[in-house]
Amino acid sequence: MKLISTPDNLDVLYEDNHLIVVNKRVGDLVQGDKTGDTPLSDIVKAYLKKKYDKPGEVFLGVVHRLDRPTTGLVVFARTSKALERMNALFSNRETQKTYWAVVKNVPPKSEDTLIHYLKRNPKNNTSKAHSKEVPDSKRASLSYSIIKKLDRYLALEIALHTGRHHQIRAQLAAIGCPIKGDLKYGFDRSNPDGGIHLHARSLHFVHPVTKLPLTLIAPVPQEVLWQSIEN
Repeated sequence: MKLISTPDNLDVLYEDNHLIVVNKRVGDLVQGDKTGDTPLSDIVKAYLKKKYDKPGEVFLGVVHRLDRPTTGLVVFARTSKALERMNALFSNRETQKTYWAVVKNVPPKSEDTLIHYLKRNPKNNTSKAHSKEVPDSKRASLSYSIIKKLDRYLALEIALHTGRHHQIRAQLAAIGCPIKGDLKYGFDRSNPDGGIHLHARSLHFVHPVTKLPLTLIAPVPQEVLWQSIEN
């Protein structure tokens, strides 16, 4: 059974007066969209309102997003100052983001840097990875390495250098390694919970207010394949 985040079961990884970092579950929507489903941002606001008995509206800024079927670390800002500074860190690429992915097929190399040009298709909400620049495409770069060989799959660790729409999903599919459960990008069947095996594992950055370095790690979901990688 799929567990959706609520104010009472929120998996909080880090919290201070400026930031709150949560471990997103499969199906959690980071920011509101046309579905009308309650986004994680509203759930975190409700959590803060209840915990600190805050009157009135709670400020919460969305710093970055994760695709709905993915899991892992999401950062929110609790003040406008922290939001402005975190946005600058992300846009200036002063953060180090690491993801874990479970894929089928062995990649061409055990580790590599992939550079593609991604073109977004708004009609079906996908991005296609091209080896050369095409009109309206954006350069996308990531590095990957194999961290574990499983019975039928491989676990990859991915360092993201750019933040494009569906970047990891599209780039791994382009080298013949679709992510487990990712029907949009060529995997042959869905996961029982409707998610995909892509997890925002860690984030390293300098705290926007205290200026101290922070490294945050999100535990993987309670699922057999994920657990076999972490253990």
